[in-house]
Amino acid sequence: MVIINIIKMKKIIVLLVASVFISSCISQKEHAALQAKHDKAKDELLAVKNSLTKCVIDNEKCDADVANLNSIIADLKNDKKKTLEYVDNLTVLTQGATDNIKETLAQLSKKDKYINRIRAAATKKDSLNLVVAFNLKKELKEGIDDEDIEINVEKTVVFISISDKLLFKSGSYTITEKAYSVLEKVATVINSQPEMDVMIEGHTDATPIKNDIIQDNWDLSTKRATSITRILQSRFAVAPSRLIAAGRSSYVPLAPNDTPANKSKNRRTKIIILPKIGQFFEMLETKAE
Repeated sequence: MVIINIIKMKKIIVLLVASVFISSCISQKEHAALQAKHDKAKDELLAVKNSLTKCVIDNEKCDADVANLNSIIADLKNDKKKTLEYVDNLTVLTQGATDNIKETLAQLSKKDKYINRIRAAATKKDSLNLVVAFNLKKELKEGIDDEDIEINVEKTVVFISISDKLLFKSGSYTITEKAYSVLEKVATVINSQPEMDVMIEGHTDATPIKNDIIQDNWDLSTKRATSITRILQSRFAVAPSRLIAAGRSSYVPLAPNDTPANKSKNRRTKIIILPKIGQFFEMLETKAE
């Protein structure tokens, strides 16, 4: 009986051990499964945390990008405003420049017309000068030594340079008899051109002169010019309003006053025929073709 009980106890013990063993095996499996789940959950949680962190970083970056874009938009709006203002100002300036260009072109057109008038007037005056010079040479070519009279068109005038030996005695302003024939021929040409003025210039050499009648070379040159002027007016009917008398003393020589021949050249009377200023402007007022 005892033995039977012992055997029964052994069976019971074996069953208990087996049960415990089996129970232990089941718990380890569950634990392993739970551990696996825990690890998986832990990994998923870590992944979620990483994803959340990335989202936060991306969100901050997006916020920065949005702020940058807003700044760019503000700058673009400001640039647009300035551009519109510049275009408005440019429109005003362009209109002003257009008006200035039109005004400049109008002025240039007026200047061109004025230049054409000057050219036409100068051509007309040059033609008159050539006619006067030709007539003078024609009138004076007979009976007068070419060395004593020089006729030229110089710049804008006609001039006649007459040696003083044809007109005056040395140191005197009294006109000689043979001077009248020369002055008569000159007066004929002068009277044929009533639109021109006549200037008579007296010139001396550098030898000083002073006596009871003549104070110096200025005085002598002026008195000689005045003597010629009076003769042209009183004897040959040249209008006094056209006559100008001037003395130049010895300060406009033709040659150095170092020889008797050169001094003789410098002692001369110069008759200059020139257009009246008023007539010249009348030429300018005439429309040029």
